[in-house]
Amino acid sequence: MSSLVLIDQTNTIHFPIFSVKTANMDTETTQTMVEEEEPLLSNLDIFLFSLIIGLIIYWFMSRKKSEPIPEFKKLETVATPSSRETSFIEKMKKTGKTIIVFYGSQTGTAEEFANRLSKDAQRYGMKGMAADPEEYDMGELSRLGEIPNSLAIFCMATYGEGDPTDNAQDFYDWLQENDDEDLSGLNYSIFGLGNKTYEHYNAMGKYVDKRLEELGAKRIYDLGMGDDDGNIEEDFISWREQFWPAVCEHFGVESLGDDSSIRQYELKVHTDINMNKVFTGEIGRLKSFEVQKPPYDAKNPFLAPVTVNRRLNKGGDRHLMHLELDITGSKIRYESGDHVAVFPTNDSMLVNKLGQVLGVDLDVVISLNNLDDESNKKHPFPCPSTYRTALTHYLDITHPPRTNVLYELAQYASDPKDQEHLRKMASSSPEGKALYHSWVLDACRNILAVLEDMPSLQPPIDHLCELLPRLQARYYSIASSSKVHPNSIHICAVVVEYKTNTGRTNKGVATNWLKNKLVTDNGHKSTVPMYIRKSQFRLPFKATNPVIMIGPGTGIAPFMGFIQESGWLKEQGKEVGETVMFFGCRHKNEDYLYQEELEEAEKNEVLTQLNVAFSRDQEQKVYVQHLMKNNKEHLWRLIHSDNAHIFICGDARNMAKDVQAAFYEIAEEVEGMTRTQATDYIKKLMTKGRYSQDVWS
Repeated sequence: MSSLVLIDQTNTIHFPIFSVKTANMDTETTQTMVEEEEPLLSNLDIFLFSLIIGLIIYWFMSRKKSEPIPEFKKLETVATPSSRETSFIEKMKKTGKTIIVFYGSQTGTAEEFANRLSKDAQRYGMKGMAADPEEYDMGELSRLGEIPNSLAIFCMATYGEGDPTDNAQDFYDWLQENDDEDLSGLNYSIFGLGNKTYEHYNAMGKYVDKRLEELGAKRIYDLGMGDDDGNIEEDFISWREQFWPAVCEHFGVESLGDDSSIRQYELKVHTDINMNKVFTGEIGRLKSFEVQKPPYDAKNPFLAPVTVNRRLNKGGDRHLMHLELDITGSKIRYESGDHVAVFPTNDSMLVNKLGQVLGVDLDVVISLNNLDDESNKKHPFPCPSTYRTALTHYLDITHPPRTNVLYELAQYASDPKDQEHLRKMASSSPEGKALYHSWVLDACRNILAVLEDMPSLQPPIDHLCELLPRLQARYYSIASSSKVHPNSIHICAVVVEYKTNTGRTNKGVATNWLKNKLVTDNGHKSTVPMYIRKSQFRLPFKATNPVIMIGPGTGIAPFMGFIQESGWLKEQGKEVGETVMFFGCRHKNEDYLYQEELEEAEKNEVLTQLNVAFSRDQEQKVYVQHLMKNNKEHLWRLIHSDNAHIFICGDARNMAKDVQAAFYEIAEEVEGMTRTQATDYIKKLMTKGRYSQDVWS
């Protein structure tokens, strides 16, 4: 879908006044010369005068040329510790590695799986390395055959509507653009990470698998596909259990039978260090939160002050909130439909409890240094830092630990029964998988709960910090338009809090952290580290195209931006097409989000039609799809005759599927299509960019 690019006219320099003045001066001079009866100089005088001036200029230029020109030595690029080696082939040759595991990761899971596979290689007498495709020249894949018995593994996550992750975008573009690439010397295998609730399940893994084969590469083992809506950990383990025997058979190697723990990092305790050189939560550059420098991105977020934090719902036991972040002076630009990424911190109570259970001083300054000197990843998180900083800002301590973490921790349980329990859950046996599912996943046990419920388990905190995954940024659909709010970004979210079957209360990391971001906290402005992630969720290029928006609950967020933008366009005198909104909530008097703004938009005819489903205000539940069916003729005319664009935001698992099914039924009932025809019709709308979804599970 195309997006409109606006040029900031404040950066354009105009000179109309100066030009007019110059023209006036020229006119006055001409008039004066016309009024003179005789010229002041004869033609001969002008000739001699020009000749003298020419000789003077020639002498001056000759004199300048005779001056010696100083020689400048060519500057040599000095390799620094921070410089990146972009050739993975040279790095593999230098370090004797034969396996490289590339990852396309948005939330960290694919990177985590890649690290586990690269460590696995050691158990088969091979050496592996995990690699971010963004950091290397992927055109070198054709050279991998230079390394005997080499293998490239790809852990590729699919993001959004079948898109590559940010760090795999360039690799994806390279695959699309290079039809004449010869990858006949490349051995490969792929594990894809996706979610079945999305339309384009595992699209990136499927595409890379198919494309590499088309370019001549040899598949060593079948494409694996993990489903995050189910149990992606179990999917990965099942694939991995079959993958390594296939690798051994292909290369003629055997497992060394060594299942002992393999450490990737070594601990260094800093007893005498300048605290100005210690990280305190910065994502990339040290002191980047003290001295902010654009551009702002995932490695350099902007600290945006919170200017508004208010509760949206009037009642009920949930907390729905509206926040506004000030981006004045940051040079950050956004469009309606984009996402804002925020970097949350863990609850200090959880962090303190972890310190108490492990019996350690959390304020010790440490570094975890990679044992592989050639690795681009020198530390698992910014170092040096304290354990407290690592557990607060850098590590995910609330997600249920994966099986590899349990396996590595088992050695530190003094009770043999606990050891057996942990190793069984980490195994690939049906009993082990069932035990992991019930004891860890169903019970929503995080690492603290595991340690509390197994008192004999006392791992060293440095090994635990090595094993825990990174705390990831959280993405929210922006609930404002930059046309109306150029210096402010709005967030709409619901606070996550629930009871587990162990009696514990689990709280969502980001939403509870945002809830506590008061405008002023002890006299200081609260700030949120953030950056913008661009989206394809865009209003039509032609403002006259009708727009149908369906967003129950907090799914209304991007549509608040759309509505603001439509209102702005109307104020500019632009013609705007029909704008229809379908919103849903539980109770009109409790959680009708943005009620005043929506009703005002309808009153001012910015919204031509506002349809609200209150699911629990009557005995029979009413959802947005029911209201759609009540308006089927009108909706079909907008879609089929008026070129309307459809936008859906919210829950992927149920709502998005029910809404899509409602569109099928409308096509069947109004146009007389079969279900197959209706399905094809909606798919064509998707292909044309007229059916867009911003959904989550």
